[in-house]
Amino acid sequence: MPKKHGLGRGLDVLLPESLTSGVPVEDIAIGDIDPNPDQPRRVFSEETIEQLAQSIREQGILQPLLVVHSGGGRYRLVAGERRWRAARRAGLSKVPCLVREITLREQLEIALIENLQREDLNAMEVAQGIRDLMERSAYTQEQAADRIGLSRSNVANLVRLLTLPDSVQDLVREGKLSAGHARALCSLSSPEAQAMLAKEAVEKGYNVRQMEELVAQRRAVKADREKRRRPLTTELQQAETRIREVTGLRTVLSGTEKKGKITLQYYSRDELERLLELMERWEGAM
Repeated sequence: MPKKHGLGRGLDVLLPESLTSGVPVEDIAIGDIDPNPDQPRRVFSEETIEQLAQSIREQGILQPLLVVHSGGGRYRLVAGERRWRAARRAGLSKVPCLVREITLREQLEIALIENLQREDLNAMEVAQGIRDLMERSAYTQEQAADRIGLSRSNVANLVRLLTLPDSVQDLVREGKLSAGHARALCSLSSPEAQAMLAKEAVEKGYNVRQMEELVAQRRAVKADREKRRRPLTTELQQAETRIREVTGLRTVLSGTEKKGKITLQYYSRDELERLLELMERWEGAM
């Protein structure tokens, strides 16, 4: 029979009263608990886990984990994965838990809220967690903001980060770019330009203010270039689109049917090599 405890200190502040009021705490074998596959946090600091494990060795777990039944005598974590990981490292065989029946939507909300309140997620993890919550619960940005205690504009800015190229998102996840850097890059319409400037910012150590200034300059240059550029005929617009599709590169065509210029831009060695391979195939077909 699982051992019973009183309610853990602080959990009633984090979770809705309906999930904690009058709920006994049970000691559950740590090997019977599985992590939450929808956990917003993807990276756990080994240093902080070890620090928490040392605290658990000295004082035990002061706040119970929240779990749900997952069938076959097993449980799935809803809140408390850092404590669960640290408890395993500390060598505990059992951990105190609250066992509740909670909907998948509530599980996602609780996991996201816990991480937002207890330990900073990186901006991409927060953004992905918010989007998952919106999709699963059919929430608007305003409703999601209300549920997790952020402003609607903050939620909108975070979700917008998910439109950035994967390479830029990875730099944010790795801590090489801040959320401020990423927000500035969202103002550029070209994914290629976003990726290129992100890489430059990391290499040259730009701060957020410098990034914002560079983005503003590039937007101004682009706006001036587009203003001076003579409108293309329908036929030339189709040609520009076709070249872009065939080469996979950013393409700018200017001029008339009689005379003009085609500019191809590449932003990686792979893109350059792909263009060279295309040219070799064209030469071979001649």
